[in-house]
Amino acid sequence: MSTANSAVMPPGPFEIRVPRITFLRGPNMWTYTPVLEAWLDLGVLEEWPSNRQPGFIDRLLSVLPQVAAHHCSPGVPYGFEQRLRDGTWMGHVLEHVIIELLELSGLEAGFGQTRETTRPGTYRMVFRVPDETVGKTAFDAGLKLMHAVINQQPFEVEPELAKIRKAIDEYYLGPSTAHIVASAKKRKIPHIRLNQGNLVQLGYGALQNRIWTAETDLTSAIAEGIAGNKDLTKALLKSCGVPVPNGEVVHSVEAAWEVAEDIGLPVVVKPRDGNRGRGVMLNLRTREEVESAYAIARAEDPDVIVERYIEGDEHRVLVVGGKVIAVARGESAWVTGDGRSTVAELIEQQINSDPRRGSADIHPLEKLNPITNSVIQGNLQRQRLTTESVPAAEQRVLITANGNHAAECSDLIHPDNAFTCALAAQIIGLDIAGIDIVCKDIAQPLEPQRGAVVEVNAGPGLLMHLKPAQGEVRPVGDAIVSHLFPEGQRGRIPIIGVAGSEGTTPIARLVAWLMQLSGARVGVACREGLFVGARQLERGDCAHWEPGQRLLINRNVEAAVFENDPMSLLTEGLAYDRCWVGIVTDSKPVPGLDEELMTEPEHRYKILRTQIDVILETGAAVLNADDETVLDMAKLSDGDVLLYARDGKHPALVAHREAGRRVLYLEDGFLVRAHGNSVADKINLSRDLSPAAAALSHEVLMAAMGAAWALGLEAQLIRTGLDTYGTVQPQTLVIA
Repeated sequence: MSTANSAVMPPGPFEIRVPRITFLRGPNMWTYTPVLEAWLDLGVLEEWPSNRQPGFIDRLLSVLPQVAAHHCSPGVPYGFEQRLRDGTWMGHVLEHVIIELLELSGLEAGFGQTRETTRPGTYRMVFRVPDETVGKTAFDAGLKLMHAVINQQPFEVEPELAKIRKAIDEYYLGPSTAHIVASAKKRKIPHIRLNQGNLVQLGYGALQNRIWTAETDLTSAIAEGIAGNKDLTKALLKSCGVPVPNGEVVHSVEAAWEVAEDIGLPVVVKPRDGNRGRGVMLNLRTREEVESAYAIARAEDPDVIVERYIEGDEHRVLVVGGKVIAVARGESAWVTGDGRSTVAELIEQQINSDPRRGSADIHPLEKLNPITNSVIQGNLQRQRLTTESVPAAEQRVLITANGNHAAECSDLIHPDNAFTCALAAQIIGLDIAGIDIVCKDIAQPLEPQRGAVVEVNAGPGLLMHLKPAQGEVRPVGDAIVSHLFPEGQRGRIPIIGVAGSEGTTPIARLVAWLMQLSGARVGVACREGLFVGARQLERGDCAHWEPGQRLLINRNVEAAVFENDPMSLLTEGLAYDRCWVGIVTDSKPVPGLDEELMTEPEHRYKILRTQIDVILETGAAVLNADDETVLDMAKLSDGDVLLYARDGKHPALVAHREAGRRVLYLEDGFLVRAHGNSVADKINLSRDLSPAAAALSHEVLMAAMGAAWALGLEAQLIRTGLDTYGTVQPQTLVIA
């Protein structure tokens, strides 16, 4: 980097050009998680870091004051402000601006890097972001802010934050699903998002489970159908001894009043199939109220239920895998008149101003719209009011009596009530259920206080337990993940990654063959195509992120092998988050790296180390010791390290054996596996190989055998695999 001697900046306007933006979807040379990478051409700004632009720092901090507090490289609060005043380049400043915009938008970012390239004035800048659209929206906002500050133009942050928040709401996981995914991450269970909504796969291949917010692939469709039919639900619960309110389904306003009279007032009128309290009217005491409530419920569902009114508070009990995990108590929504404001205005002032309420998924409570909400209209009508009425000062007006679960009370529930809720979920057949019970005191059994279970809900909302108005957050995501993956299970199939430029395809195919002989159905994504077991699903180059993801989604795949060339690692990232075995064959240049400005050996090291960085603690790296750059990656492996080289006297192999570790080498026509001072096995290269295996290079054989050894395959199985490799040709199922 150079700086000009002149203290006067040339006339603007100034622009940071962006030649390229790439979204890296998997682990990459920057970090383990998805990032947006942008190439930045600073142009003349290369000569004008932050401390040389008059007024730049003050203008930036006036627009975005929070960015000053970033730690940055000093590693202390306000370290970034120190960097600004010492002088740092505009690409680095843009990185921090984008991270702060994401944080202000409610998305945890926290990681970014900006590095020079071999082209003067051009930088690679990356920041962590879970979704490409969200990342590009934040990048555009950050670039606009930077241009405004550099060129001394006004800038409003809030409109840009609104765009980012909208993108997060539209394109990222909803808060409940994100919470479950975060719980899975704590258990080191991988995940794949399967659509633009909240359908997520936890685990890989044959060991996966899927969630759709609070529904899982263990959730019965029949049970969901039963839960959606309130009358059938009540009948089943009652038959098994669960207390429920008496009631009937009616199809006319006359019948509604007849049933109300038979049951005895007060009553509840509600649609048979509904949720979130829509169409539910409570504590009805007159014929006029019942008839009005029938019309409201009828608008939601042609089948209307009239049932006994249960006195007390509504409670939502979350049951997961037969256990009560969380309980939230509901509250009625009221406004208090001031003698001046209309009911509609009071709702905005006293209810919708609650930060818990909103229209997005991040809000545990909905904003109330008295114009379109028929329940609110009905409640007001019963109080002889409208939305335009002006209540007297201190007059309390009921807006809605249910659907506002707010107070966490899990520790209060009586064991009998917890048993009843778990039983209700079991009777309906739901693995995850929201049980609504009404009672005066959740700490006392239901029967003596005439409490009852009023609903069983499939796919229950979780936000009331994650963002309660009162009480502590409950670990509902942990419970759901533990339900799907009992202790000790992580949903991980054996994954082997092969990186380098030479022999990677035959290594992948040979490793897959050896694993297949052990009884596993093995998937392979390599340059020759996409394979599962004995079938070829696709021809052509499949050594990329997207085909790799398809393998991991496939429930038939019990183990998987991936070929990863340096270009795919650089421009896409790995298809998986962690692997059991990582192989690196060499660090030679490959076509395309020059155009990516990655021309030096240290660049190739940084790219290829991605394969080693993701090895599990229980896994192993298999490295070619004849390549010094590859050999240097041994220190990066979280697991074991196996080395291979042509010469058994290679200094690295000798030292490795002296340390009691595993190596492979060639000696007098044999391929030798040695563990410490002991020789584990010898393969006769002229006698023990099939013609197809004999045609492979010795480096390919050593790498593949090293992977099989690291996977724990028996010596005899490896010998059989080498003797039979190539004797069975894959059957083409689909040619894309």
